[in-house]
Amino acid sequence: MLPLTGVRVIEFANNIAGPYAGFILSMLGADVLKIERPEAGDDARAWGPPFWKDTSATFQCLNVNKEGITLDLKLAEDIAWAQDYIEGCDVLIHNLRPGVMEDLGLGSATLRLRNPRLVYCSLSAFGPKGPMQRHGGYEPMVQAFSGLFSINGYPDRPGVRIGTSVLDLGSAVWAALGCVAGLLQRERTGEGCVVDASLYETALGLLTVHFARYQASGTLPERHPSGSLAVVLFQAVDASDGQVIVAAANDRLWAKFAAELGHPEWASDPRYKTNKDRFANKDALVAAVTEIMRRRPKEEWVARLQKAGVPCAPINDIAHMKAHPQTAALDMIQAVPEIDMELMSLPLTFGGARPKIRARAPRLGEHNGAVRGLSRARLRQR
Repeated sequence: MLPLTGVRVIEFANNIAGPYAGFILSMLGADVLKIERPEAGDDARAWGPPFWKDTSATFQCLNVNKEGITLDLKLAEDIAWAQDYIEGCDVLIHNLRPGVMEDLGLGSATLRLRNPRLVYCSLSAFGPKGPMQRHGGYEPMVQAFSGLFSINGYPDRPGVRIGTSVLDLGSAVWAALGCVAGLLQRERTGEGCVVDASLYETALGLLTVHFARYQASGTLPERHPSGSLAVVLFQAVDASDGQVIVAAANDRLWAKFAAELGHPEWASDPRYKTNKDRFANKDALVAAVTEIMRRRPKEEWVARLQKAGVPCAPINDIAHMKAHPQTAALDMIQAVPEIDMELMSLPLTFGGARPKIRARAPRLGEHNGAVRGLSRARLRQR
C-alpha cells in the first residue's frame, strides 16, 4: 500500500506547477480529481509539439494517475457541485491567480468552514502577500526577476534561463511536502491548514548559497558555465573529443586526479596544494589540466578517473541518459498503460519499490459521467 492511499485530492490547476504537485500526490497513492475548463481544458494540453495521442507530451507526463472532469466555474451550479465534493476531500491544490478562488466562493476560509479537516494548498507566482501577490507569472519571468538568470551562463554573455522548469517543478515539490505535512499535523490536531508555495519563494530558496556568499563578500556572483563558486577543480574539462566533468572536490581527490594526469607533484605544489591555493591560481591550473586532457578521448579519461576514485562524468544528452543501464536499474522510466508511451516516475522508493504509473492522463472531461453524476451524499462519501 502506498503512503497516501485513501487520501482524496481535488486539483484546480493548469500548466506545470499545480499539476506536478497533484502528480506527486497521485504517485504516492492519493486519489486525485483534476478539474478543467470545458472545451479547452488545461492550457498545457496544447503546449506542443510534440503531441502524443492528440495531447501534448507535457500534459501527458504531468497528469497520469488522475481522474478528470470539466466544470464551468462561471456557473453557480458547477461551483455548488465543487463545494459539495470538497466536503469529502482531504487536500485541495490550485494555482489560479491569487484572489480568483475567493471570488468564486472556493477560497480557503469558505471551504474550511464546511470542511475543517481540509488541507488547502495555493501555488502562485510571487507568494501570498506583498505588492506583487496578485501578479501572474511564468517560469522564465520569475527566473529573471529572482536573479537566477544572473548566475546562469557564461561570464562574458548575458545571463540565461535554466534549461528545465526548476521553479515550476520545485514549487510543486514544496507544495506536495506542505500537503503531506498538513495531513500529518491534522492527525494530531484534527484540523486542516492552509499551505502556500510560489515560484518566487522557490527561486529564493535555490539561491541560498549564492545569497550567503553575497552577504559575506558584498560581491555579486560570477557566472560559471560548469564550475563552482568555491571549489577547484570542479568543472568541465576538454578532452580530445568532448568534455568531461571532473569533481575533485577536496585535497584527497585532487591528489588522485593529479596522479592520473602524470603530475603527482601537483598535490604538494604550493600553487595547488589546498583548495584555497587552487582557487587563487585557477586560470593557470585549468589551462595546464586542459592541455593534458586534450591528448586523450573522454571515454578513456572517464574510465581512468573512475578507476582511480575521482568523481567524473561524460556530458550526456537525454538519449544517452535513457540508454544507460543505471537509468534502467532505477526503474524511473515506466510504461504508461493504454497509450504506448514511457514517462518518468517519482524519484522516491518505499521499501525498495518505486511507485508505479497506474493510469494515463485523462481525456478532457473523461470522468464527467462517473463523477459528476453522483448524488450529494455519494459525493461526500466517495
